[in-house]
Amino acid sequence: MADPVAFGRFDLNEIARSFPETSETLLLDTYLTNEDAASSRVFRVYRGTPPHYHENSDEYLYVLSGRGTFWMQDPANESEFAPGDLLFFKRRIVHSLPKILESPVVFLSVDTPRRDPKDIVFVNPKDGTPDSFIQAK
Repeated sequence: MADPVAFGRFDLNEIARSFPETSETLLLDTYLTNEDAASSRVFRVYRGTPPHYHENSDEYLYVLSGRGTFWMQDPANESEFAPGDLLFFKRRIVHSLPKILESPVVFLSVDTPRRDPKDIVFVNPKDGTPDSFIQAK
């Protein structure tokens, strides 16, 4: 883990624009802060994400751009998200982004405590691995 950042100023729109148009993984992300208590990242979603959860951190997702559908805990609560929405779920809550309606889908994420990039458990293990899910940009 990198040295703690005492303060910072980040141009989230510039970071969002810097992501490539395609990716081999479902997501690409850039860490802004990365400390034990919390991490913050900007990430782009390239394809719908299958049901999964994170074992060790809660997640706050602020929609910077794009539109799609998202559900938490139960596929029956799937609904649309758009820029300005904040999605929150605690650790071990299964969630999914089944449909991208407008690209690029980019989120600001705050994870408490810090989310290790390998902390992803797919409900169906055939859906992927941490390495096929996300890659650092």
